[in-house]
Amino acid sequence: MNLQRIAFVLSVVCIAACNGGTGRPDVSGVEVGRVFIERFDTAFFNIDSNNIVAGLNRLNQHYSYFTPDFVGNILGAGPITDTSRVAYDATRQFLVSYQGVRKSLERKYPRLDWLETELQESFRYVKYYFPKYQLPQKVVAFIGPFDGPGVAITSYALAIGLQSYAGRNFPFYLTGKGQDMYPQYVSRRFEPEYIDANCVNAIAQDIFPDSSDSRPLIEQMIIKGRYWWLAGKLLPEAEDSIRTGYSKAQLDWCAGNEVAVWNYFLQATDLYTIDPDIIKNYIGEGPKTMGMPDGSPGNIGAWVGWQIVKKYVAAHSGLSPAAVMTVPARTLFEDAKYKPK
Repeated sequence: MNLQRIAFVLSVVCIAACNGGTGRPDVSGVEVGRVFIERFDTAFFNIDSNNIVAGLNRLNQHYSYFTPDFVGNILGAGPITDTSRVAYDATRQFLVSYQGVRKSLERKYPRLDWLETELQESFRYVKYYFPKYQLPQKVVAFIGPFDGPGVAITSYALAIGLQSYAGRNFPFYLTGKGQDMYPQYVSRRFEPEYIDANCVNAIAQDIFPDSSDSRPLIEQMIIKGRYWWLAGKLLPEAEDSIRTGYSKAQLDWCAGNEVAVWNYFLQATDLYTIDPDIIKNYIGEGPKTMGMPDGSPGNIGAWVGWQIVKKYVAAHSGLSPAAVMTVPARTLFEDAKYKPK
């Protein structure tokens, strides 16, 4: 099985919104089937490292919908074949070296029934707003490399990488190598409460693939902010801090400085620039936004885009979420006539 469609999301949540006072639909009658999380992580680490070929083949028989994706794409070991020593050797090395991580995560996540409940409710909202979308047939938990995905949507499964939710104080995240990979402003969000939101973000990007690359800054701001707005529909009970990944202090700073932030964009930045270095300063992770005060969060362009989308939606209340998500970004910006006071 090849990984035909995949949405990799490290445990960094870039999705948020609010209900805007419009309430939420009753989704209690929306049928999505029972969500059951299969523990691929447990099955994988029970393989005998001295008999890796037989163990991996048995694993593939039980998890044929995910094992090739895990070995070939998440581990990067290539296809599983009887003659593929590279795949088997790489798998064995990972199996042995991550046993300590496995034991820690087994203690942290002995059960995932609480997550099954959260996902089932989120799936109802997805199905309510997007009834034609085919929800993942399976949900599976795995443990991958620390640089692997926190969430992956494959051809058949929604896969959750527990290594990305080991807790902000997990020893690896605090090491030099861990901090190089995930600075503290990222790893502080590697907590269980972000899993559901990250899964919904992956689904949102599966429904509406991110088309922001190479676009002007303002269009990228709108596209990123639009995912945040959509999350308010799909995760109506979540806190903004969970949906955005901002701390409460950062959210308060943005709300209190909205006028100043927008004036900064108008006066100090070309909203239509396509310079990737400039865009990176406003769209993407960071401890703050360069050029703005220390209280500012990184990725502030997405926050401003979110405000613009909310302004647009307020003036076009009859639009469905699907319609809002497909309005051309430039058109949405021009029609919103965003001017905070």
